[in-house]
This record gives sequence, structure tokens and C-alpha cells, in this order.
Amino acid sequence: MPHISITYNPINQSNTFTSGDFISGQVILHVAKDTQMQSLSVKIKGKAEVCWTEHYGKPTVVYSDKEKYYSVERFFVREDKTHGNEMLKDPSGQPYSSGVAPGSHVYPFTFQLPLQHFPPTFKGSVGKVVYTLETKLSRSMRISIKDKTEFHYVPSPDVSNPELMAPQYGTKDKRIILFPSGSISMNINTEKMGYYLGEGLKVLVEVQNNSSRAIKPKYCLYEKHSFLARGKRKLHTHDLLKEEGEPIEPNSKKTVTKVLSIPPSLTISILNCRILKVEYRLMVYLDVPYALDPEIKFPVVILPPQPFSRATNSDFGIWNQPPGSNMYPNPPDPSLNVVGTPGQFGAPGYYGPSLSQFPAPGYTGPLGQIAPPSYPGPPGQFGPSVSHQSDPSAPPPYQEYQLYPQFSEHPEKS
Repeated sequence: MPHISITYNPINQSNTFTSGDFISGQVILHVAKDTQMQSLSVKIKGKAEVCWTEHYGKPTVVYSDKEKYYSVERFFVREDKTHGNEMLKDPSGQPYSSGVAPGSHVYPFTFQLPLQHFPPTFKGSVGKVVYTLETKLSRSMRISIKDKTEFHYVPSPDVSNPELMAPQYGTKDKRIILFPSGSISMNINTEKMGYYLGEGLKVLVEVQNNSSRAIKPKYCLYEKHSFLARGKRKLHTHDLLKEEGEPIEPNSKKTVTKVLSIPPSLTISILNCRILKVEYRLMVYLDVPYALDPEIKFPVVILPPQPFSRATNSDFGIWNQPPGSNMYPNPPDPSLNVVGTPGQFGAPGYYGPSLSQFPAPGYTGPLGQIAPPSYPGPPGQFGPSVSHQSDPSAPPPYQEYQLYPQFSEHPEKS
């Protein structure tokens, strides 16, 4: 039985992709005998989904929903060639053969991720956002075989919303009738709402303690995961860090500054997804003995890290190889470079790519671009890109949601 696998080439040490990046990889097909294919395809997908159950006595109700961001499929081999703009060609510019000889056959591909800001990769208790590469081999009178792999996506940072960088203020006054008697007031100030992972969150606290007991300011950063389906919301909250300040003596006024370190392992805020949200709150409160603690809450938006690489081409789809990119994929495993006809990627009898098809040392352009003098391969092997926007069979653009909407108040932890 044939074996098929799909891999992609990392472009940075964190193995993370962002808006506009090119993601290149290979579909590798291993066959033990001559094989005729009906179709061989590669697909890139991005989607969010939630699912959970609730019990109301004996009945069990399932709540689920999905949100698709994009799904683009291209074909190396396809019997139905009606949609010619979906067909990929080999490096010599010829169509791939539907028949392959025994051995290993490599089919390279490259997608460009859209420039829109989609939610980042996320996996929660009852919901997730996933981005995948998939391949599928179909043969006559045989069960199709598939393989897929997930890649980690983080949108590029967008700090165009002035609210993210504006200071936040809050004030709270409390009259205490029982012991300890008196009044307490606090003014809280944070430098901004948006923070990068690992950044310090600076809080300025001014407390007027006119009570008869010492009070202590406390700080709590917690996350809120909201999952939405069929008009129902499932909420999970979790404390990320708790810290406390020095006591403030009775009948005194004090201003203290506290810097909280944003944990670098947090998921960035997800505010642009219809069915799930990842939000953060900073709660500052005063620990008052024998009384209800006064508190102030601020929204905190965790921003994506600075982009690892950016592309300027707005096309989205699969390219034979992308002209104009400043990135190029790594060659497939050298163990696949065994005896075969040079330059015939995936042709019958060929078991791996010719090393002459890959860039020479010092070449900084994309694989297969019209070659500069230092590039050893033949120039102009690869055709123009296939634009997602120009594809009549492509799905219509999906709705973009506001990246940083106004926070709505929901019942949440005290």
C-alpha cells in the first residue's frame, strides 16, 4: 500500500508563521509498485471550533460550532482538469504524471498566508483554533490515503487601535461601618492596555487609608476563556499570578508602584473570533479585615510578538515557487536524493530532487525564482503565481472581525 506524508520547512527558531509568510514543504509519496493516481492534492486550512456537552437530567445537549477562515486546495495530479488554474507543474514546467514507478517521489509546494489578522493557534478545554496542511491521494477502486500536519500561526501585531496604548484609570471609595471603622479610597493607574509577552505590567496604586486597621494592596492577573455556541456560553477562568504589596498603616496615604511580569508562555488575546475568546484581566484590590474587599478590574490585551518575517505580496494561494519572496524552503531530506533523472521532480523512475534545483550558497531569493548569476539551476523554470483572488472556484472572502473590540461585561469570578 502506498504511503504518503506531508512536511513543511520552519522559517525561524520558534517554528511560528505569521500573516503574509510563505510556508513551503513537500508531499512525499512512497510506492512499492507502479501506481496510477486519480488525484494528488495539497490543502491549507484554518478554522476554529468548539464543542461541549451539558446534562439536564437524562437528556444530554451538545453545543458545537465552527468558524472557517480559509481553505485552499491545489492539485499535482487530477483526472478532471477542468479547473486548470488549480493544477501545479513540475520544476520543468510540465504537468505531473499520474503514473509513478516504485520508489519515493517528492512534490514541493508553497503557500502564502493571507495578510489578514486571523486568531492565533489555540487549544482550550472545549475549543481550539488550528491551522493545517493536508495531502490526499486518490486511486481508482481504492480507499484514499491522507496525511496532515499542523503549523503554529500567530498574527502580526496590530497596534493601530489607540486604546491599546492609552493609560487606564480607576477609582474606588468604600465606607466601612463595622470594625474596622472609617473609609478607604484607592486610585489605580496602568500605563496602557496592550502588552507583549514577557513585558512588565506597571501598576501605580494610590491608597488613602482612613480606617482603624492596616490594609494591604493585592494584585491578580487571570485569564478568561469563553466558548460560544447556540446562544450558550461556557466560561473558564484561571489565575495566572498573584502578588501583594506592603501594608498601609491606619490614617495614612501612600502611593506604591508594582511591576508584574507578563508570563512569556501565555496565549495572545483572541478577540476576533465569533465562537471563542481569550481575554485577560488585572484585578487590584485591598485586603480589608472583616469587610468586603474593594476591587478594580482592568482589561489586559496580550499582543503578538514582533513578526519574524513579513511578505509584501498580497496574493494568497499556492505557488509553483513564489517570485518576490525573501524566503526559500530548505531542500528535502538528502536521503531522498538517490538515482533518478535530473530535473524530473516526481516523474516515474525519479526518487528525489536533483541537488541542482536548490540555491547555491549565498543565494537569498526563493527557490525557483528567475536565477541570478550565482544560481546553478536553469533560470525561469517556475511559472507565475496562482492568485487566490483570481481563482473563480475559491470561496468568497471571510468576514474579518474587529481585532480589539470594546470589552463587554459578563458575569465572571469575583
